[in-house]
Amino acid sequence: MSSNTPPKGSSMPDSLCADASQHAFTATDSPCVAVCSTLFDEICRGCGRTAMEVSNWVFMTDEEKQIVWQRIRAQGYPRRKG
Repeated sequence: MSSNTPPKGSSMPDSLCADASQHAFTATDSPCVAVCSTLFDEICRGCGRTAMEVSNWVFMTDEEKQIVWQRIRAQGYPRRKG
């Protein structure tokens, strides 16, 4: 069985499995690293987004998300423990 073969009983074609694994994340995916701290901080200590950006992420356009990603990467985010 190749690595591109879906699990037994899966209805996903091989080509979709291969495509999905190669493009699992994009730059517009959430930068959340599950180290959330926006309650008393303007900027989350984990991902670098403002509380407003965190709460509105799902409503933002890809272009708006790209702008946020550029800013947080320039500031050294997202940060993971370890």
